[in-house]
Amino acid sequence: MNVIMRFMKRNFKAILVVLTLSVALLGFSLFPGKKESDPEKDKMLIELLTFVIEKGHYSPSKIDDTFSKGVYKDYLNALDPSKRFFLQSDIDEFAKYETQIDDQILNKELTFFDLTYNRLMKRMDESKEYYKVALDKPFDYKKNESINTDYEKLPYAKNTAELKERWLLQVKLSALSSLVEKQKLEEDLVKDKNKTIDEKLKEYRESLGDKITPELEKKFIADAEKKKNQAPKTYEQLEKETRESTLTSLNDNFSFIKDLDREDWFSVYVNAISSRFDPHTSYFGPSEKEKFDVSMSGKLEGIGARLQKKNDFTEITELISGGPAWRGKQLEAGDVVLKVAQADGEPVDVVGMRLDDVVKKIKGPKGTEVRLTVKKQDGTIKVITIIRDEVEIEETYVKSSVVEKDGYKYGIIYLPKFYIDFEDQNSRDAGKDVALEVERLKKEGVQGIVMDVRDNGGGSLKTVVDIAGLFINQGPIVQIKSAAGKKEVLYDKDPKVQWDGPLVVMINEFSASASEILAAALQDYKRAVVIGSKQSYGKGTVQNVIDLNQFVRGGTYGDLGALKTTTQKFYRINGGSTQLEGVKSDVAIPDKYAYLKMGERDIENAMPWDKIDAAEYKVWDRQNNFDLAIEKSRQRMSNNAQLNLIDDNAKWLDERNKENVYSLNIDKFKAEQKALDEKNKKYKPIGDYKNAFDFNSLPYEVEQTNKDPVLKEKRQRWHESLSKDIYIEEAIHILNDLQSENNKGLTTKVKKEKLVKS
Repeated sequence: MNVIMRFMKRNFKAILVVLTLSVALLGFSLFPGKKESDPEKDKMLIELLTFVIEKGHYSPSKIDDTFSKGVYKDYLNALDPSKRFFLQSDIDEFAKYETQIDDQILNKELTFFDLTYNRLMKRMDESKEYYKVALDKPFDYKKNESINTDYEKLPYAKNTAELKERWLLQVKLSALSSLVEKQKLEEDLVKDKNKTIDEKLKEYRESLGDKITPELEKKFIADAEKKKNQAPKTYEQLEKETRESTLTSLNDNFSFIKDLDREDWFSVYVNAISSRFDPHTSYFGPSEKEKFDVSMSGKLEGIGARLQKKNDFTEITELISGGPAWRGKQLEAGDVVLKVAQADGEPVDVVGMRLDDVVKKIKGPKGTEVRLTVKKQDGTIKVITIIRDEVEIEETYVKSSVVEKDGYKYGIIYLPKFYIDFEDQNSRDAGKDVALEVERLKKEGVQGIVMDVRDNGGGSLKTVVDIAGLFINQGPIVQIKSAAGKKEVLYDKDPKVQWDGPLVVMINEFSASASEILAAALQDYKRAVVIGSKQSYGKGTVQNVIDLNQFVRGGTYGDLGALKTTTQKFYRINGGSTQLEGVKSDVAIPDKYAYLKMGERDIENAMPWDKIDAAEYKVWDRQNNFDLAIEKSRQRMSNNAQLNLIDDNAKWLDERNKENVYSLNIDKFKAEQKALDEKNKKYKPIGDYKNAFDFNSLPYEVEQTNKDPVLKEKRQRWHESLSKDIYIEEAIHILNDLQSENNKGLTTKVKKEKLVKS
């Protein structure tokens, strides 16, 4: 969602000059050979960081007691999100610094950080004994007890005895979920004994698709033969195995933590400071900066999923189109990864593990197998097997498809992000690529186009202007306001309209930043009908990534990392900001995440919404049945049984998300899981849905897919997903309603009804 543009760099030059001079005057002295944990380097980093933010941030917060309280809260939550390390006595001792962090920042003091860091190391070391004792003997799963995992509301343990009990319940829950999972596998093993090897092999082939190899088949057959004569394991054996695997996972987790140095923990503290200015201002430590640089490369090997940390848990946020996880159709955005296993290896508990370490366990060489134990949005727990593969960033580029309805042909353009390479004018960029796809669709004789920017997190604002300009006469596209209050309007200066026919823009809750600007501009011009979620993400700010090393002269402490800070805010041409409010759809369609808190508006210290003067622009007047098409779509939505089911599922997921109490009685735990499975059956038709359309690649791409089986599979998968997409279906219906010939009689009827009512 970061938008880094040439004009940002241009506007920031003056600040950079001031900062460079100021750093020299501030007396930063550099001593070659200093270790990474050198407190002097830490003091200098905080001073440099806060100075850069205060001078360059769009609206820097005042570093006062209120700011201090925010840092205090965020930092402690980051150190101990599940409240299983610190005692209440520790918090009482820390509390005196709650309103002093601002003073320590200004005075370059590290007292609070040193205290919390040293205490955390001590408590973590003590905690190793707590879980080892808890796992030393069998759990009593017949005992009626439960655990509340709402850590935010959970108080800190009053004493060591209470903390030990908390650890016992947490590891018991982990072991219980593993035990139930293992019992299911044993039940399946008994059922499998009645199947032939050929029947089992057929099911295995279907589950892996074309990723099956002779080696995997051979191994599967050997395992199947071995299991055939294998006696089912007893409850006692399974119970012991789960405690042993939980112990191994926790030992691995603590060994990873032990590898973290003071610099890693100091980055947590610095981020707690920087993120208080706004949610999108953050510090990249040296290792994070390196990963950021690596992420710009063309390819990677893994499962093709993006992850993020939420308290103690790792959540799947996005599946990369074309990747193994995407092809497997089992992993979904919103799934929480609980355990990771390598091929036949024991699952490793990743709850509480560093995100970097979870990623390392999931990533791996092409052709190797990884098994993820995930918690689905509905609360069920599943084990998903994925064969790692090469994930091509090519799938982040624009692509298109054609579809027919009632004798009309329509085009679908999917744009995952607004990409561009400012350093290479000859490289691909979203503006040029979308223009090319529009031309190709025109040659195919399409009579309407859908621009799909769902899940598009943003990118280059320049490409937004270029793309919006394809559909309008020359005019303003977006307004930008800098920290100094200067307003800049970005225009499409080309009077040419590349596509003047019916247009629909599709958005969802994850359409953010630059994609919101495109949707907003085309909505303000009444050039396109915007359909999708009730509103988009709501990120109306611009960030610039600043390498902190450029401010230091005369030596080095090593890599200081980088700062991503908010430097500008953008506004619609009607004057309203997209911040918090996002873009509201003309036709709001229920979706799975409708009631979950996932937008900018749900972040505590998000920047506020505001408004500036509107730019001068002329509304598109070539679509005489625009409002009628919207009204017809809304009527269809209200009577659609499938959408009503989706809305009901969304409400249920919201309720499930609020439930944090789990029974640790095995019979009750199984009953809860069974009830969830039964409830889930009601929503099975959502996944089984299929619309009435066939989607096809353009001729040029058909030639490519005939030569490239991987690309062919990707397009087949995409077209298959489009054929099951009720939102695409409605977009096509709207394009059909926008056909003037289709609506002449109905338009006249509506006008007459309005005259009668008036």
